[in-house]
Amino acid sequence: MQYISTRATAGQAEPKRFCEILLEGLAPDGGLYLPTQYPQVDSATLTRWRSLPYADLAFEVLSLYVDDIPADDLRALCRKTYTSVVFGSEAIVPLKRLEEGLYLEALSNGPTLAFKDMAMQLLGNLFEYELARRGETLNIFGATSGDTGSAAEYAMRGKKGVRVFMTSPDGRMSPFQQAQMFSLLDDNIHNIAIRGVFDDCQDLVKAVSNDLAFKQRYKIGTVNSINWARLMAQVVYYFAGYFQATTANTERVSFCVPSGNFGNVCAGHVARMMGLPIEKLVVATNENDVLDEFFRTGVYRVRGTADTHETSSPSMDISKASNFERFVFDLLGRDSARVADLFGTALARTGAFDLHADPRFAQAASHYGFVSGKSTHADRIATIRDIWQRYGVMVDTHTADGLKVGQQVRQAGIPMLVLETALPIKFASTIVEALGREPERPAKFLGIEALPKRVRVMDADVNALKAYIASACD
Repeated sequence: MQYISTRATAGQAEPKRFCEILLEGLAPDGGLYLPTQYPQVDSATLTRWRSLPYADLAFEVLSLYVDDIPADDLRALCRKTYTSVVFGSEAIVPLKRLEEGLYLEALSNGPTLAFKDMAMQLLGNLFEYELARRGETLNIFGATSGDTGSAAEYAMRGKKGVRVFMTSPDGRMSPFQQAQMFSLLDDNIHNIAIRGVFDDCQDLVKAVSNDLAFKQRYKIGTVNSINWARLMAQVVYYFAGYFQATTANTERVSFCVPSGNFGNVCAGHVARMMGLPIEKLVVATNENDVLDEFFRTGVYRVRGTADTHETSSPSMDISKASNFERFVFDLLGRDSARVADLFGTALARTGAFDLHADPRFAQAASHYGFVSGKSTHADRIATIRDIWQRYGVMVDTHTADGLKVGQQVRQAGIPMLVLETALPIKFASTIVEALGREPERPAKFLGIEALPKRVRVMDADVNALKAYIASACD
């Protein structure tokens, strides 16, 4: 299996193997890596996979994309990662039936109570394995709007050969999310709060990644969903959810995914391209509705800092969806020159591009299954109350966005699986507003907000940030 950049024109760069891109993040041309083709899964394979434990299913899916790690080693890494001790159940991602045809897929039972653990725990083990094999070190530089940061830090803390530098928007995460990250005092963990919004943090990651000399000197890698390995790991739970919701491979299901950076739902796109019988991929946004606007109109229009709303589903307060480039690459027939023009030139020049007149835009829905919808704070409050009153199930704010939109677009006879994104305790104030009661808090997180914290507050200045990284590494 080989990988190419979404922006690489023919002959510009040689395709790479998985372990080369594992430690690299962004491609040198600023594009994102994708496999040269999606491996195809037939009905016989689906039947064989149905009864597998999650760790072995992960191995089967990942082995289609990873052929430069010995099979026995990859299987061992999957079994080390996906255990009931770490994820709370043998199913790892149990499916909860709310009513006939409406399900929640539980993805938030890992160490940091968010779906990001599903990929990040594997990524930590992959990094440690490959760095040991090479005798190298890696400095991970990332951005988080809430959950990626804590998931990365919990996965990498204490890992040999790895440092983590994680940026987050100062004051824009929930108190619980901040405490999860900033209370980690491990020597290899560095938290940096940026005065701005998540997109400012994400821009810094891209700026550092595009400084090839700095990136090479300080061995910079990334754990954001621009890293293909993270997205690849997320593909697995689409298969796991499908198998739990169906009994035969002729059945189809739809998935509704709360979306900000397009990574989670992009994994669903990959699963669908592999042959998983997915009817619809439903993109649910909050008030920062850049993705919903695109799927409705064909216009992709990023917002500036002043126009990025601070909401009660803060992990989706994003207006530059990094992973979206991967889907547009497929939508446009893998035309890397055009993708480079759209994402490398048009967005920099005007902050927008418009595909509504391109006949392939209609294929986003007709061929690729994408539909979208938007949820507001009032919708979240109403949905949290409704789900609690009707089913006795408490959901977090982002999952509520997914439930609101998912219920709007349900089709008769097609199960709708809403991907849970986090446990309610991470957004307690909104739960109290909706239900008048505090959500349950796992015992290991009692009093976390009162723990000592270590964080550096900085302006969105790439030179100052590079100086900070250099000083910590030298």
